[in-house]
Amino acid sequence: MKRVVALFMLWALLACSPDKPRFQSIDLTGADYAKGFSLPDAQGQTRSLVDFKGKVVMVFFGYTQCPDFCPTTLSEMVQVKHDLGVQGDKMQAIFITLDPERDKPELLRTYMANFDPSFVALVPALEALPALTKDFKIYYKKVEGAKPANYTLDHSAGTYIYDTEGRLRLYARYGLGAPALTADVLQLLN
Repeated sequence: MKRVVALFMLWALLACSPDKPRFQSIDLTGADYAKGFSLPDAQGQTRSLVDFKGKVVMVFFGYTQCPDFCPTTLSEMVQVKHDLGVQGDKMQAIFITLDPERDKPELLRTYMANFDPSFVALVPALEALPALTKDFKIYYKKVEGAKPANYTLDHSAGTYIYDTEGRLRLYARYGLGAPALTADVLQLLN
C-alpha cells in the first residue's frame, strides 16, 4: 500500500508541474519509427495498435526460451498492472516473438497465461521478421547451440510504450524497474 501511495504522490507532483512530463524512460515523442504493427496474435486474429486505443500499450520483443530478459520484463509488466490498481485495465502488454519457428501459437498462449491472461502475444511470419525488427530498431541474432533446436537469440531488451492514442512516446531500457515504469504509465494515462 505504501508503494501505491508513493507512486500516487509522485504522479501528483509531476501532474502539477507546468513543465513537460518528466519520464524515467527515454522520451521518443515524434520518432519516425516503431509506429505500429499488423500481426496475428496467438489466437490467429490480426492485431494493431488501433485495437488497444484508450490504453497505454507496452511492446516487448523476445522469445519463450529466453532465460532472463523476457520473463523479467513480463514480470515487471505484471507488477506495473498491479501497481496501477483500478487503472490496471488501461495498460496493455504486448509480446512480439522473435522466434516464430519455435514459438507456436499454443506455446505462446500458455506462456502468456503464466504472466497475465490479458497480455497479448503476436507472431510475425518468419520472412516478415527482418523488416519488422528493422522498423522497430530491434537487434536479434540466432546463436547456434550444441544441437540445431537448442539455439538461443541475442536480442534488444527494451520496451516501447505508446500513449492511449497509439502514438509512440517512450522507450524503457531493460532493468528500469516496475516503480519507474508505473510512474511513466500513470503520466501517459493522465
